[in-house]
Amino acid sequence: MLNYNTIEGLRSLRLPAMASGLLVQRENPDYSQLSFEERLGLLVDAELLQRQNRRLQRALKAASLMAGAVVADVDYTSARGLDKTTFVSLVNSNWVEHHHNVIIVGPTGVGKSFLACALAHSAIMNGHSALYVRTPRLLDDLAVARGDGRLARMMSSLARFDVVVLDDFLLRPFTTDQSADLLEIVEDRSAASTIVTSQLPVTHWHEGLGDETLADATLDRLLERSHRFELVGDSRRQRTTPPTGPRTTGAA
Repeated sequence: MLNYNTIEGLRSLRLPAMASGLLVQRENPDYSQLSFEERLGLLVDAELLQRQNRRLQRALKAASLMAGAVVADVDYTSARGLDKTTFVSLVNSNWVEHHHNVIIVGPTGVGKSFLACALAHSAIMNGHSALYVRTPRLLDDLAVARGDGRLARMMSSLARFDVVVLDDFLLRPFTTDQSADLLEIVEDRSAASTIVTSQLPVTHWHEGLGDETLADATLDRLLERSHRFELVGDSRRQRTTPPTGPRTTGAA
């Protein structure tokens, strides 16, 4: 009766891993050789591990990253100009802790999105939060939010993530409102990190942002503390993208 009440008590306290662990310990005589402190320590460790795993799964789901984009599957052998030493140095996510940004530019299909999502995934595994967004869709959503009064809430939400991936940056020139929104995002994220991918070389970003004053302010903040990768080569999608499905799951 005491064990049953204890197990139910643990469950009511939302300690399911400890409750399950106690059942295992009760049914396995080997645990009787351990001290009370050792057995309690195992139960606490199990609960902490389960909570950590749940937090990790929630963070990965919220991030909406490209499926299968992990640093272990990054291809360093192809001739696309990816500096392995520099990229690997970012895997431990120290750049996130120091509020640095990452810029990845190159032609379509060379794996920019995969690399960005792999770094964001690594950041999540190291305890940070992350979010993937396509820049054109984000700008459209911000325009709608401005009209219905949700703009401030959306901006605040973007600012809370430790890492935000802005994919497909400057696919087309920005309007003045879009450049102003981008400046607000970058300014709000001065104590966070942003990963930007673009087909447009950085030297043309100023022109693409349109308004000179907004462009100066945005690029000064975005590029000042950044790690840059300039990729080259032909598209890799033909050999990595499955016949159906919007996102590649292969290595890149």
